[in-house]
Amino acid sequence: MASTLPWDLLHTFLGVLREGSLSGAARALGLTQPTAGRHVAALEALLDQALFTRAPTGLLPTEAALALRGHAEQMEAAAAALQRAATARGDGVCGTVRVTASEVIGVEVLADVFARLRAQHPGLVLELSLSNQLQDLLRREADIAVRMTPPGQSQLIARRIGRVDLGLHARPDYLDRCGRPATPADLRRHALIGFDTLTPFIRAGAKRLGGIGRDGLALRCDSDLAQLALMRAGAGIGFCQVALAWREPRLERVLAGAFGWPLDTWVAMHEDLRHSAPCRVVFDALAEALARHVALGAAAPA
Repeated sequence: MASTLPWDLLHTFLGVLREGSLSGAARALGLTQPTAGRHVAALEALLDQALFTRAPTGLLPTEAALALRGHAEQMEAAAAALQRAATARGDGVCGTVRVTASEVIGVEVLADVFARLRAQHPGLVLELSLSNQLQDLLRREADIAVRMTPPGQSQLIARRIGRVDLGLHARPDYLDRCGRPATPADLRRHALIGFDTLTPFIRAGAKRLGGIGRDGLALRCDSDLAQLALMRAGAGIGFCQVALAWREPRLERVLAGAFGWPLDTWVAMHEDLRHSAPCRVVFDALAEALARHVALGAAAPA
């Protein structure tokens, strides 16, 4: 096997994995289908093993392909980070900065920040990766991360913004129709909104609800943004950031004395980016906007 594997072959390999066919990978990557086929064949020859088997539904990855995937994705993240770093050189604030945040923070808080940054710095290209899964800054899957947990890696520059409080909220007309819970036990008579997949974080939330678990939820969804939309639509009671509850349409907090869930808010980036002008500008803008978000939640009535 060659001592190094050409990146273009691995790039096509990832495309086939994700699309499930040569034609799909070719469209996604801007290649011709024969070129994609040659790339896969060349990579299989270099590795001396098959990476895909044909099936009626397309190409299925072999065990060797699945074992290779994580390493190829690391190379993909590193290549993307290298390209972003290359475009960030030179005078002025220009180049590409990739930010990762949760869905709800990205849509409700960061969209305005990105709009202002683009107006102030037209040469800045911004990528927003929305996920409730923590992306690895050390592997450069993103340049800057907004997190609700303290970063545990010493190679990161991290700034604690403050505490975001979660509380139980519902639309006032839902509460007018179904009643306002006076005790935690009253929640069992309500339509509760929550996550579908159990995680340690969700289990901790269930304990705060007095043991109400997945079976006690009337509406289940793993998207926090969709849960917020359901609350705003008047579908039931769910956990929401206090600061977001006071945006239109406004939500009413219930059982404030019984249920509160403080989450530390952080902005973090890799220490290698401390001298990158675009990363510094974006980092500071995010920190400023999130500080306002935290202050709004602190000022909201209980």
